[in-house]
Amino acid sequence: MRKAIVIAALVLGACSPRPSGPSRLEAENEIAIRTLIGMVESGNAEDVAGLFHPDAVYDDFANQHQYRGLEEIAGYLSGGSRWATGVSMTIIDLHVSPTGAVAEWVFTGIQDQPIGSMFPVVTGREVVLNGVTIIEMESGRIRRAADYVDVLPLVLQLGGEVHMPGGGTLRQDPAPPGDTLPTPQEPS
Repeated sequence: MRKAIVIAALVLGACSPRPSGPSRLEAENEIAIRTLIGMVESGNAEDVAGLFHPDAVYDDFANQHQYRGLEEIAGYLSGGSRWATGVSMTIIDLHVSPTGAVAEWVFTGIQDQPIGSMFPVVTGREVVLNGVTIIEMESGRIRRAADYVDVLPLVLQLGGEVHMPGGGTLRQDPAPPGDTLPTPQEPS
């Protein structure tokens, strides 16, 4: 009889409807990644200690740099607002799990300050970049974060050129509207 009750309980448990919506951890992780994206957009990383573990790391794969600890991470998060105005971060898609989250986003801004030694000239041009941020959570705070973004569009949108082996040149201007593939130039 006891065996029949246990089997009936297992069957009922397996057939019962699951709660709809994200779990508590998934909801917390969504809030964490949205807060992180908001810090980048606003350039205000004052509450970085409330969002990250003190010994967290943040990987910036585009620039091959890793930021360690709250002070370095805060500096990185406010970096976009140091060279651009009108910064906007639009989340295109969001994937959450009990251990982290992934946000696909679009960054836009107008370059109104030099970008270090890479772009010491102010162009006043708009920059639009697509990227992905991944966070790994532990005990309600971010343990590790990573950004993946292709910086070639940044270079081209700001008027830079890439000279290819064999003599081709990648440039955005004067590309016709909607033309996404630069035309290679003949070697000179």
